[in-house]
Amino acid sequence: MKYFRGSFVFTLICLCLAALLGYHMTGTPTGILSVVFICLVLGILEVSLSFDNAVVNATVLTNMSDVWQRRFLTWGVLIAVFGMRLLFPLIIVGFAAHLGPVSALMLAIEHPDQYTHILSGAHTAIMGFGGSFLAMVGLKYFLDAEKEVHWITVIEQQLTKLGKLEAIEIGIVLLALLAMSQFMPAAEAFNFIVAGLSGLVAFIAVEAIGTILEAPEETTTAVAKTGLGAFLYLEVMDASFSFDGVIGAFALSTNLFVIALGLGIGAMFVRSLTIMLVKKGTLAEYRYLEHGAFWAILSLATLMFVSVYHDIPEVITGLIGAALIGIAAYSSIRWNKLNPEVN
Repeated sequence: MKYFRGSFVFTLICLCLAALLGYHMTGTPTGILSVVFICLVLGILEVSLSFDNAVVNATVLTNMSDVWQRRFLTWGVLIAVFGMRLLFPLIIVGFAAHLGPVSALMLAIEHPDQYTHILSGAHTAIMGFGGSFLAMVGLKYFLDAEKEVHWITVIEQQLTKLGKLEAIEIGIVLLALLAMSQFMPAAEAFNFIVAGLSGLVAFIAVEAIGTILEAPEETTTAVAKTGLGAFLYLEVMDASFSFDGVIGAFALSTNLFVIALGLGIGAMFVRSLTIMLVKKGTLAEYRYLEHGAFWAILSLATLMFVSVYHDIPEVITGLIGAALIGIAAYSSIRWNKLNPEVN
């Protein structure tokens, strides 16, 4: 429990703020309890949908110093809660409706339904950016010519061979963007492709920063292990993971601050879980857990692309990720039992 003490304190603070918000909104005990309950539900959903994110975060954090691990848990939470869960939706709405940040905030407060409608209208572009970035994360892991440990051997061995081709993962994502755009109206297809290309550029930029800041060194995540570079990589990846969660949260509440508090609770627990995985060496103990997390990332990237055409419930996204990680953990336990001499 020592890894989650900060998360519980943070949760208590958020729930107190939620109670004050509920009192301001309704002035009734029922309204207060309703807002607090919604925050708790949003927090639980965020944790359940982001376990794969925690595992991937742990693979990067393992190679970071204690200083940068603490910064991820402190600065990273501020970025996750106030940046992604509060400021990012305002920026999207402001850009889509040609409003300034203050005007977008007032729109969220005074006309939440209109705010939600505008944010939902940016769904295609958001999914294009997030899907591209996460696809690059997943493909970079499996298209590694030097990767030796395989979980789904029949597939992963072939992907490893493809990894010998220069920039093959970029070509795959570009083809996916082009294929998906063929079935969209011209204006929507343009926005989708531009957002997807932005996701690609964001991944390359973050990777380049890490490479510039530290001498080249091989890593399992294909990202330089320098503190700042890895920190930026984690934050952009967290943003991509949270896109669908932020938008889906409006099904429970249209209040921007209720959503920020609820998802913030979940984001804090995900970070505490990440730190626990690192400190306890869970990834080293479970041989295929990392593989399951990256397969979950690829599945999420695919679902983000597909969601441009079909509404996909959050529960399906979460169950697929949880199932892949669960099966990977079981496979790891089974492998450990069959190979006790290795442990």
